[in-house]
Amino acid sequence: MRDAFVGRIVDGRYRIEARIARGGMATVYRATDLRLDRIVALKIMHATLAEDPGFVARFEREARSAAKLSHPRLVSVFDQGTDGPLVYLVMEYVAGRTVRDILREHGPLLPQRALAILDPVLEALAAAHRAGIVHRDVKPENVMISQEGAVKVTDFGLARAIATSSSTTTHGVLIGTVAYLSPEQVEGGYADTRSDVYGAGILLYELLTGEVPYAGETPLSVAYQHVHGVVPLPSTTRDGIPPELDELVAIATAREPDHRYVDAEEFLGAVRDVSGRLPGFRGVATSPTRAIELETQPIARQAGSSGGNRARRPPPAAARRPPKGRRRRGPTLLALLLLLAILIGVGAYLIGRHHSVAVPTVANLSIAAASAKLGEAGLKLDASQTQFSDSVNSGLIISTNPPAGQSAPVGTTVRAIVSKGPQNSAVPNVAGQTTSAASGAISAAFLAVGSVSQVFDDHAPAGTVVSTGPAIGTPQRLGTSINLFVSKGPKPVKMPVVVGLSRNQATAALTAAGLGAAVTLQYSDTIPTGNVISATASAGQTVNHGTAIGLVVSKGPPPVTVPNVVDLHAADAVAQLKSLGLTVVVHHGTIALDRVLSQSVPAGTIVPKFTTIILDVV
Repeated sequence: MRDAFVGRIVDGRYRIEARIARGGMATVYRATDLRLDRIVALKIMHATLAEDPGFVARFEREARSAAKLSHPRLVSVFDQGTDGPLVYLVMEYVAGRTVRDILREHGPLLPQRALAILDPVLEALAAAHRAGIVHRDVKPENVMISQEGAVKVTDFGLARAIATSSSTTTHGVLIGTVAYLSPEQVEGGYADTRSDVYGAGILLYELLTGEVPYAGETPLSVAYQHVHGVVPLPSTTRDGIPPELDELVAIATAREPDHRYVDAEEFLGAVRDVSGRLPGFRGVATSPTRAIELETQPIARQAGSSGGNRARRPPPAAARRPPKGRRRRGPTLLALLLLLAILIGVGAYLIGRHHSVAVPTVANLSIAAASAKLGEAGLKLDASQTQFSDSVNSGLIISTNPPAGQSAPVGTTVRAIVSKGPQNSAVPNVAGQTTSAASGAISAAFLAVGSVSQVFDDHAPAGTVVSTGPAIGTPQRLGTSINLFVSKGPKPVKMPVVVGLSRNQATAALTAAGLGAAVTLQYSDTIPTGNVISATASAGQTVNHGTAIGLVVSKGPPPVTVPNVVDLHAADAVAQLKSLGLTVVVHHGTIALDRVLSQSVPAGTIVPKFTTIILDVV
């Protein structure tokens, strides 16, 4: 299907010619810069990232920093900008393949070829490190090899822009790079030059073995191995790898940053030292147009360097050929030298065998106890390396190098790994979050999402987390499953009969049903004082658990203001008082005037309805 962007002109300047590749964060196109009439690579960020203002701001800053870098091993950044909703980056166009393509086609490479690729990668990283810039995402996909064999590194600074994005797709973008992330990037989210060294060490491991050291079903499981594991030596995965390359990988991928090469320049020096000692290796071309041949011919047929500082590089074969008159002595001399080397080696072995001891078992011992036990065997202890462990208590020895039982010369320093105990992570506060958001927060804490249960809750909106098991805030070992309890909303209940009941009886009935009461008082001529006149829900109606039901409770009849009936005719006074709901008792005197002389309750007094008023009539 044709790409909708092909043929489009971006920002009035860059005409898209064809799509090159699509990755986790962007799609890359070959485009023509109409202003300068040159072919460029145009990287357009995915819409989900472009919608995040935090990413766009960080992307612009990092792109400007990357544009300041200038080195033949770096893919140059020409421009960056936006065109409506599009966020784009314009880079140097490199016609060729990525190292990922090389690995897919050829599989694991010969040690000489692996170092031939790594050398210019480290040159590029060293240039960036000198400028104070860290790549943060060293991986085969970010290493290009041009058609002329030039090796170039791309995407400086973009990993940092992605990592600081608040977009929910950030996790998906980083999934592709987790195999190369250093432990400090996984644990603390920070990176420095030693983090790039770690990524380059993983790259070397993959070049040598054809696979990454850690694999898992989820990014979390891979990240967990970076934090807790020790990168295996390449020679344990593939035969024929010299110990010098094992050492390069071991130092570059040390779990503790302080145990690695300090930056790419130091790593590069070590690589070049090893390269000069590998048989048949002629170095790496320093010209960007003649870097590396990666076809199927032997490494000895690769192009040599036209420059560089490899003092240890073997001279060309013609320069090593002896004069005609002396050529016949070469084989004899070589045989004598080989015999001498064998004798020296055998002698050293026989001498060393009588001064070697078996490394004792010190696993699960304290540092003091391990030191004493090794000391008795004439060995020393280096307990500076630590790591988390779920099976060995804190402060005890996990393992040693050389391992227990292996022979080692007396005086050897045995390097031990000391347990820091299990690494814990507190259950994050996910109360009130949606299931999706809570799952993301739990995964970010290097914990796993367990079961999800639906529960009724009077306060949490339906679909939000009520609680977790184990409880929020409790420390748990990494990878522990955290169960989520998600609200279904309030539980439906039946409204009980309350009308006509006393206030106390009605409140008790509501409480028993899981409901509350909101009481208001009202006068009533028909409902006795204290009894329920009405309720906001009918008996038998379905209502939410915890709902406060409005109750109207009788205050009895309304009060009456006693009128002044003195001097009225008795019949008129009685009629007026009774019309107000008052009870009247008449006391007649001896004089037959038939007028009210006095009333028992003074006029203006407020009394309850049906109050008795006594009239004295004369």
